[in-house]
Amino acid sequence: MTKIIFHIDVNSAYLSWSAVYSLQHGGALDYRTVPSVVGGNEENRHGIVLAKSIPAKKYRIMTGESLASARKKCPNLLVIPPDYKYFMKSSNSMMRLIYEYSPIIQRYSIDESFVDMSHYKDNYMEIAMELSNRIKKELGFTVNIGISENKLLAKMGSELEKPDKVHRLFKTDLPIKLWPLPVRNLFFVGRKTEEKLNSRGIYTIGDLANCEREYIKNWLKKPCEQIWEFANCIENSNVKDYKSPVKSMGNSTTIAFDVDSRDEAEKVILGLCEMVGMRLREANFRGYVIAISIKDSELVSYRRQKKLDAPTCNTNTIFYCAMLLFDELWNKKALRQISVRMSDLVDNFSYQFTMFQAYDEKAERLDRAIDDIRKIHGNGAIHRACFLDSRISPVIGGVMEDEEYIMMSSEL
Repeated sequence: MTKIIFHIDVNSAYLSWSAVYSLQHGGALDYRTVPSVVGGNEENRHGIVLAKSIPAKKYRIMTGESLASARKKCPNLLVIPPDYKYFMKSSNSMMRLIYEYSPIIQRYSIDESFVDMSHYKDNYMEIAMELSNRIKKELGFTVNIGISENKLLAKMGSELEKPDKVHRLFKTDLPIKLWPLPVRNLFFVGRKTEEKLNSRGIYTIGDLANCEREYIKNWLKKPCEQIWEFANCIENSNVKDYKSPVKSMGNSTTIAFDVDSRDEAEKVILGLCEMVGMRLREANFRGYVIAISIKDSELVSYRRQKKLDAPTCNTNTIFYCAMLLFDELWNKKALRQISVRMSDLVDNFSYQFTMFQAYDEKAERLDRAIDDIRKIHGNGAIHRACFLDSRISPVIGGVMEDEEYIMMSSEL
């Protein structure tokens, strides 16, 4: 039997939830009706645009840009601070409502879920409209719902037109609804890949879908073979109604000023590595793969990763490898955001050292002693001398929000 998969996506989630909270507590203004964004502390330029209203889009304000930049585009912009605890409550309220219709739900992020609705095969459109209307009436915000036979098409269907829409997108609809779209609209196609595809006359998703598979594989190599599969909507994974095991740990920071020197970038990366190392040791993990990503002041992102010969949770090792990757990656442009992540994790209880691996027990004991001091007295109780008189925090970040959920970027 053909599956029926819903992808449910909250429209401008953070902004919608903030608006609902304000209205429920006596607010007269619906943030969704004026140019507004949810973001961080505007006074010290810390933070980025996390969500924006439809009126704000008219000013070409982009999710991910700095608040200072957004304010230049729209001087009267309303900036609302995020309330993550309330956002989580709002998300959970939606999940409880969805559970009334199906127990098979894969929570994709705080504001998105895949739902297996195959048991509604004969009336799935009625159920989708009912669910959409109930969320709007009972919870006060709107969603987009994409419907298809697999998760990929369901997600792309929910992106077709916003807000407050229900779209069906099955394989029979591809020539009309999907293939005429620009190739950049395809999931996993970034700016660099788009440029490569355009250079060979591939401008639409249909152009890519009609290429020979081996041609794409030989040209863009095996990892990019997946985008050919996506263009042809080849995706057969099940909706996973369980919590994913921890596959990675990382931290990211949006910097309160433009970082344009290696010395300051080094301190930011060290502060991130301190937190990543602490979290790995706390969870009794060590990782094989280290990745670093940066975003410059023009919001262009770059990423690189490296697999280590032996897994580690040592802060100095993580930092040394992160800086090697950074030096390969950085093009000297001012930076707005930096992240460090460890993946391919193994736990300390099942991990076995190799005879070729140098294990520095003293370094790990020192790391753990520092961790214990920080747990008792706070992260600022002990830090490296290079942070003296620095405007950069010696320990940066916390638990990244996305790690509670299975993310499509790693697993459908």
